[in-house]
Amino acid sequence: MKIVNNLIEKINNYKNLKIIKTTDGSSSIHNLDIDEIYHSRNGAIQESLHVFITHGLMNFNNKKKIKILEVGMGTGLNVLLTFLHSKSMEIEYYALEPFPLNKEVLSKLNYVKILSGNKVFSQIHSCAFKESIKLSKNFSFIKDQNKFLDFDLKGFDLIYYDAFSPRAQNEMWKIYNFEKAFSILNTNGILTTYCSKGSFKRDLKKAGFTVLSVPGPFGKREMTNAKKN
Repeated sequence: MKIVNNLIEKINNYKNLKIIKTTDGSSSIHNLDIDEIYHSRNGAIQESLHVFITHGLMNFNNKKKIKILEVGMGTGLNVLLTFLHSKSMEIEYYALEPFPLNKEVLSKLNYVKILSGNKVFSQIHSCAFKESIKLSKNFSFIKDQNKFLDFDLKGFDLIYYDAFSPRAQNEMWKIYNFEKAFSILNTNGILTTYCSKGSFKRDLKKAGFTVLSVPGPFGKREMTNAKKN
């Protein structure tokens, strides 16, 4: 437990962060204390588009309204991409981030230059926690500093599971997290994540999910979709 607490403290401090440029030209963050990068070195935007938009949001193209939970908001890139690809769909978006990044770090990211979301990116990070805001007529957004296991809302259609990797944040990949994810998803709801570790997929099945291995983003062989049937 002491090791886990020390790791969480390091993540929380955010004192040794380095902005890096990934292969697709978009920036990411390297947490030097835990040697963990927020996105793939092969492209932050291409990874988020593939994992969370193509194999997450686009599964619900035929629905007029969906409710999304993001576990690990980080830079806010997934929120921004979801907003830009939501079209006429009505979205209620909850983002969990116990350890928010500071303004100085966020100002060095280049997503605003690459994507047309200047005002939205600023709103994502400047709004107060637990305050529901409208990013557009059809897109409501709430961020929360609660940890996933302390979060008590249900009725989600889609979960973006974007915690740090099992190597860096092992406690977020224990089976009790996926049992909770299963319990808060609606029937036919989906959990999507970049992780494809064998033990992780076995735990998803034990928690009740139907697990699909799908082709990963550039530079990664597989990723995972888990469906609540």
